[in-house]
Amino acid sequence: MKRTITFTLILALGLLLKTAAAQTDSIDILRPVNAAYTLQIGSAHHADTYLSPIKYSGWSAGFGYQRRQAFKASPLEWVTQLRLDIDVDRTQNISGNATMWYAGLDFSYAFLHRWKLPKGFSAGIGPAMALNLGCLYLERNGNNPASAKAALTINADGYAAWNGTVFNTPLTLRYQASMPVTGAFFSPDYGELYYEIYLGNHSNLCHFAWPGNYFRLRHWLTADISFGGTSLQIGYRGDIFSTKVNNIVTRTFTHCAIIGLSGEWISINPRKKLSSEARIISATY
Repeated sequence: MKRTITFTLILALGLLLKTAAAQTDSIDILRPVNAAYTLQIGSAHHADTYLSPIKYSGWSAGFGYQRRQAFKASPLEWVTQLRLDIDVDRTQNISGNATMWYAGLDFSYAFLHRWKLPKGFSAGIGPAMALNLGCLYLERNGNNPASAKAALTINADGYAAWNGTVFNTPLTLRYQASMPVTGAFFSPDYGELYYEIYLGNHSNLCHFAWPGNYFRLRHWLTADISFGGTSLQIGYRGDIFSTKVNNIVTRTFTHCAIIGLSGEWISINPRKKLSSEARIISATY
């Protein structure tokens, strides 16, 4: 008799758990993609002792793309973030008789744990994988006119945001920052020609990166002003970059104004009927 009762209770508990799981699975979770396309214009300052001991200053222009989405496995607590920046700088020396160009690409993918706070505030922090590729070109140099930049790093990313309404207009304020913690970066020896590398001198080119010899702080302060389905994004981007290895010192500072468009988009399968309990979980608020 006891065995029959025990078996019946276990069977009932199993059916209850199965029913609860089915109910949970029946709730559709919609995870809109928050994306922003921006133009970035401002000032740039470069110093690279591989090319010249003199600082060069001028303008910076670039294109930025960001994509955020709640993580499928845990949409309330985790957010994925993809960022892509393409920049072109034109700088000159103090006399104005020499020009240094820079072209670079920055890509990162972050996995952020977020906390929803009272009164529309939220914050998040997590690791990111970042790739930086670029090149400085000093046209007046004969033998060595270029200095290549390449790094693969693991970064610490974080943000703080506020979502609310100002003068009956939806507004999202967001500050975010990214800084490398460890990784590897490329640098030749002082005075080593790239032609020597081409001929086979590949020693001492890859270096372990840590904040003592590879420091970079990129940060953004943006405001998204909603006008219906699309928002106007304005803000500021700052970039501080410094390396010191093989007796070569590199210093870069850029300050840019940001303007662009942002918004949220949801992909829905027209063949799949959504449940009445479908829930939208945004990556922004």
